[in-house]
Amino acid sequence: MTYHYTDSGLDRVFLVNGYEIHATPYGDAVSIHDVEGLHRAIARAIVRSPKRIDGAEFRFLRKHLDQSQKALANLIGAEEQGVYRWERLRKKPVPGMADRLIRILFEESDDDKPGRWILERLADLDPVDADDIKMDRSADGWGVAA
Repeated sequence: MTYHYTDSGLDRVFLVNGYEIHATPYGDAVSIHDVEGLHRAIARAIVRSPKRIDGAEFRFLRKHLDQSQKALANLIGAEEQGVYRWERLRKKPVPGMADRLIRILFEESDDDKPGRWILERLADLDPVDADDIKMDRSADGWGVAA
């Protein structure tokens, strides 16, 4: 028998095993073995699926990454209201760039790669005014002038 795991906030997650049902005076209760590991595995399944990420999955990934809507919006170059809207429209796919960027963020956090700094750096670059790019040619070739 499978258990429909709706506590994840997702409609399509079913557990084949790794859980126990206990009778209590208030009705049946379910205990899940290694919830953190389960959530990491669910996130991995979402990110590695060829299906576009929908709003509910985006919210699950954002929460798994321990990001507020505002913080994640800043990282991916979106408006906080946009993240709110995507998550509220649970079954609708999020825009392509947001889909790709949250997959990258998860993969980097899942594998402990030091690549998140790239998105943080890009987020910091947006409000900065552009300076002239001064180039200098030396015996080693072209480079940015000091």
